Amino acid sequence: MGRSYDLAKDLLDIKAVQISPDDYFTWTSGIKSPIYCDNRLTMSYPRVRSKIADGFVELIKQMERQPDVIAGCATAGIPHAAWVAEKLDLPMVYVRSRPKSHGKANQIEGRVETGQHVVVIEDLISTGGSSIETANVLEQEGANVLGVLAIFTYGLEKAEQQFSDAQIKYHSITDYNEILNLLSGDGTISKAEQQELEEWRHQI
Repeated sequence: MGRSYDLAKDLLDIKAVQISPDDYFTWTSGIKSPIYCDNRLTMSYPRVRSKIADGFVELIKQMERQPDVIAGCATAGIPHAAWVAEKLDLPMVYVRSRPKSHGKANQIEGRVETGQHVVVIEDLISTGGSSIETANVLEQEGANVLGVLAIFTYGLEKAEQQFSDAQIKYHSITDYNEILNLLSGDGTISKAEQQELEEWRHQI
């Protein structure tokens, strides 16, 4: 069925993705959502996390230019960035959401040199804000960000717009549509619920 389908099924099987059409979740941003995706759970499943790393490697190999460094978004992108960097035998860094308040006050941990090409690894993309901020921090240090890769994206129009405005490419291994198709296909949600869940995304 393909990598996107397989991973979507895995995320549902380990309950990393949960759907609640009748009782919406509240994201950190305050957005009310019928879906909650917690990809941190994938760390506890070696087969799933290996499949994710292979998916990232495949996406990277399809890029026109190959990276010199793999960067993880703190915190959930860090372990996946490490596994990808290991598979590709590349240096890795991670980027904090804000500089440390002590020591050297680093925001980037690890070493990235001016002119190096970097791929950013993220666990999921909602509005895209944190991923774009990570890319901006790296570029301010002189790196060239080739793009952002995520395990999952909600496919929100706001994310599309923000990445377009920032002129940053992004791709995900699997996405919201794949999840909905699986849930509808096995009867977990009705066609009416699928339509409601599809419409929600266009209201954000």
